Amino acid sequence: MRKILSGLFALVLVFSIGLTGCSADTASSTDGLTGNYRQDTLALISDLRAAINLPSDAPDKVAAEAEAKRMINTFASRYRRDSSVDTLSSFTTVRTALNALAGHYSSYPNRPIPQKLKTRLEQEFKQAEAALRRES
Repeated sequence: MRKILSGLFALVLVFSIGLTGCSADTASSTDGLTGNYRQDTLALISDLRAAINLPSDAPDKVAAEAEAKRMINTFASRYRRDSSVDTLSSFTTVRTALNALAGHYSSYPNRPIPQKLKTRLEQEFKQAEAALRRES
């Protein structure tokens, strides 16, 4: 009887792990991305703008920068190998902006973002939004 119960328990575990591991919605729900490139890019740009424009003395500045780093990594890992978006001008422009911002966060974690970089990022965000409007 004990052997049957342990076998049944093992079967239930394998079945439940298999179902959760094979779920298509698992990646989307955990990383915050919808899978729709256009929506994800516009949401990313909006969130990064908010994080960049926070004053340096804001109490949630550190948390906003950490969230911005997480969003950059998540977006890059989701779309860098997607052949349907890697040739879009909006994608290359966004990746350029993300690389610049991630480079600043990595090299100068305790310094505020220079105005010159903020200006460049805003320009690239506007170019990406215009390209997204053209591409849709």
